[in-house]
Amino acid sequence: MEHWQLGIAILLVLLLGGVPIAFALTAIGLVGTISIIGWAPAMALLGSTFFDNGRDYSLSVLPLFLMMGNFVVQSGIASELYNAAYAWLRHRKGGLATATVIACGAFSSVCGSSMATAATMTRIALPSMRRFGYPDRLSTASIAAGGTLGILIPPSVILVFYGIMTQQDIGKLFLAGIIPGLLGIFGYAMAVRFSVATGKDDLPVEPKLPLRDRILALKGTAGALLLFVYVMGGIYLGVFTPTESAGMGAGGALLLTILSRRFSWGALIDVLYDTMKTTAMMFFILFGALTFSNYVNLSGMTRDIQAFLEAFGGNRWGVIFLILLIYLVLGCVFESLSMIMLTVPVFYPIVAAQGFDLIWFGIFVVVVTEISYITPPVGLNAFVLRSVVPDVALGTIFRGLAPFIVADAIRIALLTLVPGLVLFLT
Repeated sequence: MEHWQLGIAILLVLLLGGVPIAFALTAIGLVGTISIIGWAPAMALLGSTFFDNGRDYSLSVLPLFLMMGNFVVQSGIASELYNAAYAWLRHRKGGLATATVIACGAFSSVCGSSMATAATMTRIALPSMRRFGYPDRLSTASIAAGGTLGILIPPSVILVFYGIMTQQDIGKLFLAGIIPGLLGIFGYAMAVRFSVATGKDDLPVEPKLPLRDRILALKGTAGALLLFVYVMGGIYLGVFTPTESAGMGAGGALLLTILSRRFSWGALIDVLYDTMKTTAMMFFILFGALTFSNYVNLSGMTRDIQAFLEAFGGNRWGVIFLILLIYLVLGCVFESLSMIMLTVPVFYPIVAAQGFDLIWFGIFVVVVTEISYITPPVGLNAFVLRSVVPDVALGTIFRGLAPFIVADAIRIALLTLVPGLVLFLT
């Protein structure tokens, strides 16, 4: 057994045994590095990884975007987005579920967290869908699937992690995620239509609102729209860097919270505490991944996998297909952040050697990872819904998600066959 194979085997045992991914990655990376280059050099490398990256100015983008998302949740924007979407779709069968998907996508554009989107929209949308007789299968699936858009539509914490690990421009990654995110909203809306068309549920519809009332319903979405345009427009036009945009976004989200009259000193302390706690956790995960990446490079894992893929056929699209299969298998066992931290240090040098654009690959990885949020047995968003509405069985949620998983598969095929959909805005 090769050195790195033993390291991966032990890492998987630790993760499956419930060891937090930050500690597992750091431990395997450190022990493996010690066994290759010795104690003193390995400890020096560990210290420089944590110290140098901990003082890296570009990493301040992470807590600032987390703070922005927390203020957005506090401001109550989600309910305004949901009401506006429903005002335009209430006269269509399944309109509430479609409005939920659209509201999830819009909320993701100023939140950046899949689980926060799913948890927030569950509390807002599920009571309305139950009141109108929507089956739990459809209502929970539309929320769980819509919530996955939080890790793709910018600002995205996962894209920040990917950009740091692969040294790619975070601003370009954000821009590249816009079109695939819109495709995701459209695909999920079609999945809702399919579920409604094939189901036997008699879903109610309401009279179509006059155009004037529908336009007035958009008034509450102005804050979210302005915040998104402010942050992404500033990056696109070069007015400020992605790191500066995170600070601007956090300030803008605070202003929205104040204007919505939901600001209080207690809420501010809660936002700051949650941001601090999540930042500390994610920094430990990131530094653990970078420590593991050092071990990957020293152990020759990337070289051996590259040689295997060449023996496999040397076809660059065959490489992507094999990586896709690996992600789909891992997605049944690991949650998204663990999966990305474990695999990106291994895969991105191989993909770059095959001539693929790493911006495109980042979006590809995130879209594939989105599926792990809604596939059994780990599907995090399904568990988030289960924690908020414990009377709904996990099996019910997963059955309703089948059309949404198909929509994701079609989206992956489109982004693979037409890379320009990802790179057009960059």
